[in-house]
Amino acid sequence: MACMATSLPLTPLTSLSHGAGCGCKLPAADLLPIVSGLPGPTDPNVLVGAELADDAAVYRLSDELALIQTVDFFTPIVDDPYDFGRIAATNALSDVYAMGGRPITALNIVAFPLEKLGGDVLRGILEGGLDVVRAAGASLVGGHSIDDPEPKYGLAVNGLVDPRQLLANRGARAGDALVLTKPLGAGAVCTAFKRGAERDERMLAEAVAVMTTLNAEAARAATAAGASAMTDVTGFGLAGHLHNLALASGLAAEVDASAVPVIAGVDRLLEHGDAAVSGGARRNRLHADAFTTFDPSVPEARRRLLCDPMTSGGLLVAVAPDRTGEIPGALIGTLHEGEPGSISVR
Repeated sequence: MACMATSLPLTPLTSLSHGAGCGCKLPAADLLPIVSGLPGPTDPNVLVGAELADDAAVYRLSDELALIQTVDFFTPIVDDPYDFGRIAATNALSDVYAMGGRPITALNIVAFPLEKLGGDVLRGILEGGLDVVRAAGASLVGGHSIDDPEPKYGLAVNGLVDPRQLLANRGARAGDALVLTKPLGAGAVCTAFKRGAERDERMLAEAVAVMTTLNAEAARAATAAGASAMTDVTGFGLAGHLHNLALASGLAAEVDASAVPVIAGVDRLLEHGDAAVSGGARRNRLHADAFTTFDPSVPEARRRLLCDPMTSGGLLVAVAPDRTGEIPGALIGTLHEGEPGSISVR
């Protein structure tokens, strides 16, 4: 039975974080030029490295088995320690599912002000992470911690995949449909709550439910449906992650903004002022301007939604149009021949 934190810490976790969840990622536009100049691996058994902005690295162990490796951690996105642990763990495990694999082991990554927040808060975070790892059928086997005035938590995860069933950013085909398996908007909800601009606890609970839902079932369905490419939608927003998939596959994308699923109430948040628009969302929007064209009919709230940093978001799946019904999610667009990585939103 899950052991949950019974009360919130006296010092709200989000008050100690400069960002929130995946929104504290370094901007893609700044990071990519830095890492692109670093030499890549030369081992032919490295099936997926960092060159195409994939979700995880993949190393071939045999013709039938490959190792997936990923790491993900971030600052608090909610104040409840147990929920923060669950969200961070679900997010880290998602990278393995995005490659079509299954997680087997995980290591805790902890940066924490123990004297300020106390052991009970840290225990709640770790219990949340442990419960999610167990629910995924994996084993939590250790970790590493440091003292830090800004709390951070996440996991380093190992997974397994049959190389013949590996899914990555590359591989999508012209004419493929795009399916998104979770609604967007968790970043906007948590930003509005952190700034005191929203007090609808039901909306926050829905955002937490979205962020703590494992992508295991969606990944299995995508693999069974013959998906050609897949990624998960996290800190770079839907636009940023779709750009990476389309660019790696040498294709252009078209998105129906009205078809993109959203947490109830988020459109209202994004329509009224900037209180729900984080710094990460603004950076994502600037990055997206280089490759995204919005039809004049697309409302500003929907433009913001597509650039909202999503923490522990759903899978974005490229699949043959006649197989979309086999994947739990919404049909949001298509891929076609055109400028690689470009996105048109109508």
